[in-house]
Amino acid sequence: MPTETKIESAPQAGELSAGAVDDHLRDYVERTRLPDALVAVTKGDQVVHVAGYGRTAGDEVITKTTPMPLASLSKSFTALAVLRLADQHKIDLDAPVRSYLPGFTMADPRAAKITVRQVLQQTSGMSDLSFPELTLPAPGTLREAVAMLRAAPLATEPGTRMAYHNPNYAVAARLVEVVAGVPFADYLNAAVFRPLGMTSSRTVDTSEELPGGGAGYVRAYGRLVARSHPKWFLNGSFGVVSTADDLAKWLIAQSGAGRFPPRRTLETAQTASGVAGSTYGMGWEVGRTAGGAPRLQHTGWLLTHDSAQVLLPASGYGIAVVTNTGMISGDDALLIADGLVDLIEGRPDAGAAPFTMTADPWLAALTVLNLGLGLLGVRRARRWAGRRAGQAAWRPIVRLVPYVLPIGFFLGLIHVLIHVARARRARADETAGLPRELIPAGRGRR
Repeated sequence: MPTETKIESAPQAGELSAGAVDDHLRDYVERTRLPDALVAVTKGDQVVHVAGYGRTAGDEVITKTTPMPLASLSKSFTALAVLRLADQHKIDLDAPVRSYLPGFTMADPRAAKITVRQVLQQTSGMSDLSFPELTLPAPGTLREAVAMLRAAPLATEPGTRMAYHNPNYAVAARLVEVVAGVPFADYLNAAVFRPLGMTSSRTVDTSEELPGGGAGYVRAYGRLVARSHPKWFLNGSFGVVSTADDLAKWLIAQSGAGRFPPRRTLETAQTASGVAGSTYGMGWEVGRTAGGAPRLQHTGWLLTHDSAQVLLPASGYGIAVVTNTGMISGDDALLIADGLVDLIEGRPDAGAAPFTMTADPWLAALTVLNLGLGLLGVRRARRWAGRRAGQAAWRPIVRLVPYVLPIGFFLGLIHVLIHVARARRARADETAGLPRELIPAGRGRR
């Protein structure tokens, strides 16, 4: 059941009421068996609806004041922290990062040219292809996260290509620490959260510090399975924890309806870099809705949580959604947000569901195949051993390869999904500016 909401007025054509938001969330939760969600919807400087649905993995009731991890929505907060220092002339966005952060070194001399702007716009030349940080032992602090880059090469010349890479924002957060002279969490609280009245928001270093240790759910075989989260380093890139109440305040500020931040600061963050056609700004992606209206958004994934924030400048709406299903379970948060955008633009609910709900038959088939091959192998083992007595050892090993492949598939599934997630983020730069009907099937908008 949702918690209380704010304003409720008679909706007009093209307007979204609190009741319509609630109906949409209830329908989605029932259709997909989503375990929990936070939602915040604003219009201009007004709160349309804030609510919590379901229960956490720790069996706590979700309310509008329940803290949940925002995953990569955190990048827009980090970008604003840097831009506040730029507004105070303490940082020049076009100066090299190293001029403020001497400890930022890489195994590539071109890293000396990387600017603050390039880090925020993800055009630094760093990439998952050259430095897959999630496959490495997680650091514990921003200082350690930046130090790890000493062994990392660049994938491209700085400023020539956009590549979505989380360490860019770890560098940005560490830069804030050094220039401001205080821990990043303290600066974010003083310079961003407190001025916006976001009294229940904070940022953390690792997933171990998330509420409930970041535990959430995955979908498999038509069921939801609770699972913990491995240790990841989060701060700067995806470490912010917030509530529906606080997210409403954030959306109002980011839509320009509040007194802070200044309009010029918002424009800097929300303008695409244009580098090699990139639609990424600074923690925001620039595109259009299916109806052709301007749309700003960012999405986020942990293994156990999913998030999305959307701004519609033409109508003044802001939408934020957080769910406790993650990258293995599909795009619940973005699907909910997209459905709300459809309602705002007068389109019927498409009844969208995460891809994992249709993938279950494939998982079941692979499981049956694996079990069948195993049983067949047991049944034929004695006869097989007799026929191959005296043969070279390499022959039976080669013949066993097809039987091992399904097992390898399941063991490597999580890594495959992580790489799929990264690829979908990269493809988003191609598709974020296109109406939905022009995006080829299977192309994500992350």
